[in-house]
Amino acid sequence: MSCTYTTSGRPRRERSPRSPPATKAPPRCRLTRAALADYFTFSDFAHFIEVYQSVVALIRTTEDLHLLTYEVARDLAAQQVRYVELQVTPYTHFLAGIATQDLCAVIEDVRAIAAREFGVQMRWIFDIPGEYGIPSADVTLAAALGQRPDGLLGFGLGGPEIGHPRGTFQSYFDQAIAAGLHSVPHAGESTGPQTIWDALTLLRAERIGHGTHCMEDPKLVEHLAERQIPLEVSPTSNVCTRVVESYAQHPLPRMVEAGLLVTINSDDPPMFAPRSLMSTRWPPTCFRSTRPASRPWPKTRCPRLSPMCQRKTS
Repeated sequence: MSCTYTTSGRPRRERSPRSPPATKAPPRCRLTRAALADYFTFSDFAHFIEVYQSVVALIRTTEDLHLLTYEVARDLAAQQVRYVELQVTPYTHFLAGIATQDLCAVIEDVRAIAAREFGVQMRWIFDIPGEYGIPSADVTLAAALGQRPDGLLGFGLGGPEIGHPRGTFQSYFDQAIAAGLHSVPHAGESTGPQTIWDALTLLRAERIGHGTHCMEDPKLVEHLAERQIPLEVSPTSNVCTRVVESYAQHPLPRMVEAGLLVTINSDDPPMFAPRSLMSTRWPPTCFRSTRPASRPWPKTRCPRLSPMCQRKTS
């Protein structure tokens, strides 16, 4: 006999069909802080994806989705965030039985509430979960172009990169871009510089989610710096998912020294413990600049489609 937990957090008993009926009340199962911490400790990026999908599977109804999106808006307001581009993955909700038109209705309702109650302007990026392949791209593009909620402004690509080349989804990005959406895929998070090149050349990325491994290719660094293509760098996420061994080894300081346009992001805050969007557990000693005073930092402007936070609802 084992204990699992419902979406409300209350324990639920599951019994093998061959087990005899219980004759007395079972002992209560307790979900401890230590057990949660252990569950959200990832052995590698693939394990993170596995745990992430198990959490997303808890979102089963439009009521769940409405509550989650509303509480994200409330959370952001408490942290003084006034504008956010939130990544939404229609396909995972489609698999749970939530039609894309219902999803769009829910998030647009919350967008209006967030502006009215919290003063938070919410915009959407519909992203393809790469691990699900072409079927997920079909559903995502159909939702983006067929439903086209008023708050939608971007088209993205997330999930694991290994075994899921960016070029697989080129035609989908071509159609999204032709319809006026911005291209904002993830690349170079768990793979090398070539994935970033592919995102730039094949998907015509305007900014890159993560880009963690860009420093491995000097020509790519030069290209990113010259064009000031924004990188959404998420140090805590990178360390927790083991794509970078430690904060001391994270390339962020070298990115800044190279003049790249980087923003500090939280990725998926509930998955990595820090509640504040700006909380990264980053040791200050890891970010000491060696740039001399005679070499001033380049002046850069971060475009509107380049927020200081990166959040997902799914």
